[in-house]
Amino acid sequence: MYNFNFYNPVKVLFGPGKLNELHSETLPGKKALIVTTNGTSVRKYGYLDRVQKELEQAGVEYAVFAEIRPNPTDINVMDGAKAVKDNGCDFVIALGGGSVMDCSKCIALMAANEGDIWDYSLSANGGKKNVPNPAIPIICITTSAGTASEVDIASVITNDKTQEKTGIFFPSMFPTLSIVDSDLMMSVPPKFTAYQGMDAFFHASETVVNKNVHPMGEMFALKTIELVAKYLPRAVKDGSDKEAREMMAYANTFAGYYMMCTSAHTMEHVMGSFHDDLVHGAGLIEIAHAYYDFFAERKAAEEPMKKMARAMGVENPASGKDFIAALDKLIADVGCADLKMSEEGITKEELKKYPAKVHEVLGGDITADPLLLSDDDYLAIFEAAWK
Repeated sequence: MYNFNFYNPVKVLFGPGKLNELHSETLPGKKALIVTTNGTSVRKYGYLDRVQKELEQAGVEYAVFAEIRPNPTDINVMDGAKAVKDNGCDFVIALGGGSVMDCSKCIALMAANEGDIWDYSLSANGGKKNVPNPAIPIICITTSAGTASEVDIASVITNDKTQEKTGIFFPSMFPTLSIVDSDLMMSVPPKFTAYQGMDAFFHASETVVNKNVHPMGEMFALKTIELVAKYLPRAVKDGSDKEAREMMAYANTFAGYYMMCTSAHTMEHVMGSFHDDLVHGAGLIEIAHAYYDFFAERKAAEEPMKKMARAMGVENPASGKDFIAALDKLIADVGCADLKMSEEGITKEELKKYPAKVHEVLGGDITADPLLLSDDDYLAIFEAAWK
């Protein structure tokens, strides 16, 4: 008998053109803080202007906070929370990819609570406190297909001072409303399309090999894997392929509905805690072969891996190695076979610091791997992945 809990209160408007419906929704406040990246894309492609016009049509005021880093920090969060208060905003709109949505959730949390965001982190140096007040309402408008942050409570925040990159999650951080409009993803460059799409893939693959997986989680995950394998190479090759973009948006959201990450995500967060310019999806790709092959070599996840291989189009897979081959092919097909940890500034010597950090940061459930990994195992995987 499988036991699981499933709760997702997020109202999702899904499909091309859905941003145009924002003004017709019952919005959760009178003045929004629109949170977005410190880059130029949301302005260049008119997405910010469109959101502002939707709010004006709805009779809602707004202010803009455009300071989110690619790997958002505790300082980013606290500056955003201050902007909420200084501008008299009563809800937050995240406009961007995973970093923007993650940071926005924490901004909404800290707009309603005292202290620093790290007071509520469960990391080794975090305060591990419970928040006394719920987050103010959050709307997510995603411009990427990768993190699925628009349908969950999780956020990943970096503390540069403590070299921690960790998850923060409270039930009130569920968005009130999310818009998944694949038209907003058409402008993502090929490299980042690949990184984001593979992040969605790994959310799903970690769910399938997770020793606690159950039919509900597996249902979403295997469909995600099927869609990514089929459509991500197309989206990378031709960003204007509307069908591929929409199917990748499906894959991203499906993975987010039941995400059961293992230590692979934790391992990448360790990498990112030392190198804050490392793109999350790129880091996951860099360790993927070594991580999954560790279990395939030991025949520790044969049936789950064969299920994933079948979802990727492999007929009659005989072992976990067939999944490894399909994974390697997919990574090559999206132009990421030549990614190197060394080119991210990661040295082989520093890998020795990483296993201890696995126990200090939060990414996935390190107890849920097909085999329980020792620190020597983590180091062996990192070293096998390094090039």
